[in-house]
Order: sequence, then C-alpha cells, then structure tokens
Amino acid sequence: MRIAIVLFNLGGPDSPEAVQPFLRNLFSDPAIIGLPTIFRLPLAWLIARRRAPIAREIYGRIGGRSPIFEETRKQADALEAALSNDGVEAKAFVAMRYWHPFSDGAARAVKAFNPNKIVLLPLYPQYSTTTTGSSLKDWARSAKKAGLTAPASRICCYPGESGFIAAAVANIRNVMKGARSDISYRLLLSAHGLPKRVIQKGDPYQWQVEQSAAAIVKALAMENMEAVVCYQSRVGPLEWIGPATDAEIRRAAKDGKGVIIAPIAFVSEHSETLVELDIEYRHLAEEVGVPDYRRAATVGVHPDFIAGLADLVRRGLEAQTVVGCAEGRICPAAHKACGFAWGKP
Repeated sequence: MRIAIVLFNLGGPDSPEAVQPFLRNLFSDPAIIGLPTIFRLPLAWLIARRRAPIAREIYGRIGGRSPIFEETRKQADALEAALSNDGVEAKAFVAMRYWHPFSDGAARAVKAFNPNKIVLLPLYPQYSTTTTGSSLKDWARSAKKAGLTAPASRICCYPGESGFIAAAVANIRNVMKGARSDISYRLLLSAHGLPKRVIQKGDPYQWQVEQSAAAIVKALAMENMEAVVCYQSRVGPLEWIGPATDAEIRRAAKDGKGVIIAPIAFVSEHSETLVELDIEYRHLAEEVGVPDYRRAATVGVHPDFIAGLADLVRRGLEAQTVVGCAEGRICPAAHKACGFAWGKP
C-alpha cells in the first residue's frame, strides 16, 4: 500500500523579497481577516506594505529568511523513516499555507505519487480555524483541482498526544538541568495568541492549549515551580487572549523569579521562537531584571514527537475521515468550531 502523508504548516519567506508577498497572502486569508473579499484584499495589500519593513528586519536577525520549510522537511523525513521501520511505504509531502511550497504544488506531487491512501497531518497540535482549519480548506481546493481521488483521512488535533507531551517535557527538563540553585523559577508555557473575537466565535484553540499545558505540568510533576500559560505574538489594535507572555516576564521580574519559557504550540523553530523568544523576550527579561532566562527548544524531530506523529498516521490509515488524539471529539460543546465536527476532508 502506498501512503501519502501531507504535512501542513504556516510557511515563511525564503528571502527578503518574499516578505511582502508572504504577508499579503497571510492577511488575504478570510480565516485571518473575516471581511468580504472586496474589502479584505485591498486591506491585505495595505497591511503587507506597511508591515514589510518591520518583518524584513525581524527575518534579517535570523539570516533574512524563515527556516520553517527546512525544519518541516526534516520532520517529514523523520516521519517517513519511522513508518518505514514498520514496513509502511509512505512518502511525506509538505504544504505551506502562505509561502512555497503551496498546497497546489503538493497536491500535484501527491497525484503523481498515485497513493492508495492520503493522511492529512497538520503540524498544529491545537486546532484553530485560523491554522488547521484554513490549511485543510485550502487543501480541499487544491486536491479537487489536481483531481485527487484516493481516499483521505485527516488528523484533527493532538493537544494531549503522549509523544508530543513527552518531547515537550524532555526539552523542558533539559533546560532545567542548567538552572541556578540560588533562585526559584517560573515556567512560562507560551503559545501564539489569537484575537478574543476568534475564541468567542467558538474556536477551541485556547482550550486545547490549556489541555496541552495541563498535560505537560502533570508529566513534569513539579512541586516547587509555578507554571503559567501565556500568549505571544500579539499585533494590531484588537483585544487578544491572555495573559501576554511579555507581561508574564515582567511579573516574574517583579516577583524575583527566574524564567524558563517553553513554546507549546510551535513544533519547529522559526521567527516566533528564534527572534521573539530568544532575542526580544530575552532582552526584555534582562531589562526588567529577571535573574535568569532560559528557553526550551521546540519538539522538532525529537524521537518521542516523531513517534507520536507516526502513531497518528497509523490511526489515520484505519480511519475513514477524521482522527484526534483521543477517541471521538475532545472539545466541549461550547466550542462549536471544533475541527472534529467537520465532514469528509
């Protein structure tokens, strides 16, 4: 049996010249700006033009480009290797949402591979309409355009998947080994933020992030360290979910606490980790007097994470439509935008 696995991620500019069109693609997405097309597209062009110089400066601090495609390709290769050890003939394809390689190219490549089954695997552990939802809708368009007819199942979300949690815990413990013995620390579990209005429409992202955080804290079994869920990457005038990561860094300084910060919604290194966490928030921590600031790595190609993804794929091979990290829907009924409730992909 020939299996095609499609890994979905945000994508990022691969050169300074790509920054503005990447931003234009991002803000043109109706999942990001929910205005009618006639208003959304001109607004997207305006926002992209205004934000491009700032964004180019950000990417300039990590070599002028995003490493997210290379990081995702490493995960794809590791997943293929893990599945091949079980005798599964699988090939992993990468589909980025806002920059190359797009879903159209990935769908054509999957068509040429001629698989017996397709498993759609978003690299977003926690479901949101703005990430997984947007990527899968775009894939549905691309798959139809490419004439894909092989049966497909999709992984909805995996906020509590044991391999994902184990990898995150291992990375946090690795950072804790170097902690200073003369100070106490606060663990900040940081995720990308969202405007409150997205959550108020029934998006389950915040609830799922909190489930990931609870599982990580339980596995760490910390007795003497407080853990706080917080949210980064806030932009624009809208009210965002909180508490904000930068505010929590300031609070830690006020309380005389060291900070161990761990990304729990990003699974690969990119600008939000390499710039925002490693540079900007580290500088903030020093500026406000945090006695020690340490950052845990993303799960990347950690063996536990890859094993967890492989297990999700195996379950996806057996499923007709959708698979999550548990049997059936995990989101409370109030989260009406739960991705598990979708029909066939």
